[in-house]
Amino acid sequence: MHERYTITGVDTENYRAKTLYLDRPLKAEPGQFAMVWLPGVDERPFSIAADDPLALTVVAVGPFSEAIHRLVVGDALWVRGPLGQGFKLPDTSTAGRLLLAGGGYGVAPLLFLARRAIAAGYGVDVCIGAKTAVDVLLRRQFEALAVGTAVGTGVTTRVTTEDGTLGARGLVTEAVGAAVAQARPDVVYACGPVGMLEAVERQCDDLGLPHQLSWEATMRCGMGLCGACERHGGTKVGWLVCHDGPVDRG
Repeated sequence: MHERYTITGVDTENYRAKTLYLDRPLKAEPGQFAMVWLPGVDERPFSIAADDPLALTVVAVGPFSEAIHRLVVGDALWVRGPLGQGFKLPDTSTAGRLLLAGGGYGVAPLLFLARRAIAAGYGVDVCIGAKTAVDVLLRRQFEALAVGTAVGTGVTTRVTTEDGTLGARGLVTEAVGAAVAQARPDVVYACGPVGMLEAVERQCDDLGLPHQLSWEATMRCGMGLCGACERHGGTKVGWLVCHDGPVDRG
């Protein structure tokens, strides 16, 4: 069932991404998503960027997301969710250190996770990858999390761009390797394009690191009914991204 929300704020993150802040919370876990509906337009899934108040980071990639970008403060949209399986913090008696890796626009749900992890006492290393400097998403917000936190907690941030216009030149997987070499994390969390996730999965398997990966797929129903988001091949045949994921906890 859809619930009506009103937009209370809009932040422009970069030339293709905006974050919409809505007028009330949605109880959710980092990594879950919501189906967003505009009557007479369409319905599409979006990662949840924050839960109190509900915030959605929307990248303009087609007619529906472009319609979302045209909304302003005071406009309404309808939300169904939260849906799917999100990230899970380690079940340990003492908080350790976590590594979060985001490629392209997969960075958005990791900010929600970083805030939860810091509140639970974890230290967090973040690796952000993008094609160019103008594509980098949420870097300032991650860096701001390091302010005012206790020693050993907070966030350290590494940025890579494929053309070297911001941070180190290269792929986010290279930053992941450097971060692991410097301080072995308890768990690696990642969200981004399929190729990047497969590479991170291989890195973690080679090093024996627990990992949780959030997979992308074309979704229609968001509830595991239509089968549009079924993964094919490997060990995940029949695995539905909307129902069994989007986060694969291994």
